[in-house]
Amino acid sequence: MQYHDVRVHPESDRLPRPEQLAWKIAQVAADPVPVEAAVTDMIINRLIDNASVAMASVNRHSVMSARAEALAHRREGGATVFGMGPNVRVHAEWAAWANGTAVRELDFHDTFLAAEYSHPGDNIPGILAVAQQCRRSGADLIRGAATGYEIQIDLARAICLHKHKIDHVAHLGPSVAAGIGTLMRLPPAVIYQAIGQALHVTTATRQSRKGEISSWKAYAPAHASKMAVEAVDRAMMGETSPTPIYEGEDGVIAWMLDGKNAHYRVPLPEMGEPKRAILSSFTKEHSAEYQSQALIDLAFRMGQKIKNWDDVEDVLIETSHHTHYVIGTGSNDPQKFDPQASRETLDHSIMYIVAVALQDGSWHHVHSYAPERARRPDTVRLWRKIHTIEKPEWTQRYHETDPDKKAFGGRIVIRMKDGSVIADELAVANAHTLGATPWQRADYIGKFQTLSDGIVPHKEADRFLEVVQNLPNLKAGELHMLEIAIPERDIRQNTAEGIFNFGQAKPAAVAATTTALAS
Repeated sequence: MQYHDVRVHPESDRLPRPEQLAWKIAQVAADPVPVEAAVTDMIINRLIDNASVAMASVNRHSVMSARAEALAHRREGGATVFGMGPNVRVHAEWAAWANGTAVRELDFHDTFLAAEYSHPGDNIPGILAVAQQCRRSGADLIRGAATGYEIQIDLARAICLHKHKIDHVAHLGPSVAAGIGTLMRLPPAVIYQAIGQALHVTTATRQSRKGEISSWKAYAPAHASKMAVEAVDRAMMGETSPTPIYEGEDGVIAWMLDGKNAHYRVPLPEMGEPKRAILSSFTKEHSAEYQSQALIDLAFRMGQKIKNWDDVEDVLIETSHHTHYVIGTGSNDPQKFDPQASRETLDHSIMYIVAVALQDGSWHHVHSYAPERARRPDTVRLWRKIHTIEKPEWTQRYHETDPDKKAFGGRIVIRMKDGSVIADELAVANAHTLGATPWQRADYIGKFQTLSDGIVPHKEADRFLEVVQNLPNLKAGELHMLEIAIPERDIRQNTAEGIFNFGQAKPAAVAATTTALAS
């Protein structure tokens, strides 16, 4: 890896293009280095993972709305939409929008955490959509995905966004643009302009993940991906971008991040060096924030030692700075203790998550967030006894560069009313590569089979799994075979009219009220 010094340059010290971060990212994207076998295998795993969570969320409200918007933008030979089968095609940017929302809705796919945090699997919907519309091959898709993961993870290693209350999808716009550039074999000059445009239009505040968390949490990465597709399209037609987008005196770093005195050291592969960043990311066994994964596993085993929840006096979670301040009591969000809160808020409350995991000894992407589950009186009483503190040793492990030391767990101390104490800790989730049961291909397939059961016919599920595992051999124009067809009777539709579908007839076979989908 090469480390690139990035800082703000005033107009009087105009930074030459070859020294700009966007140009260096573009060069990495344009490098035709082969993809290693381990990276290819993991990309296939993550395609399976994305499909799993997209199928499980296909009839949830935000996904249904995004799909309705996408279906209003049909295009012959375009990209496919999750659940609609290979024959329904829409414009690539709208497929990125609908499919990106489906992938993110349940907060149940992969993660990378460092200076910033990310869900690098969010790169796949936009890159795949363009690959389908532009009739690229499976090998092309693999190259593009490897770049998307590499760039987003490298930016997340070095540049913190959340400290300045900028949403983490600001790293996603550039990474999707770079991945599409690799997919399309575009020259660095075009990719450079696309990266600048994508970053410029995908910076937004973190209010989407604060307080009463709304459905926009699912839409935010899909929006960044859609903007990236459009940015590449404009750049291919010769349009330019604000430059230097990172280092300019009125650029992103100067006014949105660390300011005019900022200094970042961004790692990027050298020319000819394989893109391996995806191997540093981790998927989720449980549908909740990644920082909660190890704590859920820990709570499962600790909860077995408690017979009466009202005997608990206090529960303390010792953890990292990020966990404490973003999903813990350090956030100072009263909504994180509200039994009436949305699912999006509950999956950002480690207090709620630990309470349910302690009591149930299991986790389910729907049942664990159900309103009746969140409002159960004994759960509410236990939930409100839980608080978090930051411990420097856990913060240090969170930011470790050594993958054998890096950890996102914590210690739980349960104090009982009789004075006894139950304490235990877990550094990494069971599914982590260093965990008790590290995930392999069979685990990804098992997740897909579990989440798609009752939604995707078994024959269709088997067909998809066979095709996706043959990804390197798919020829140009065959990527539509990755689309999963759900029977028309089982895929619901938002019947409310928006601008895009105003006045359009709704197929009776898929008509359903938005109220019905809330269940």
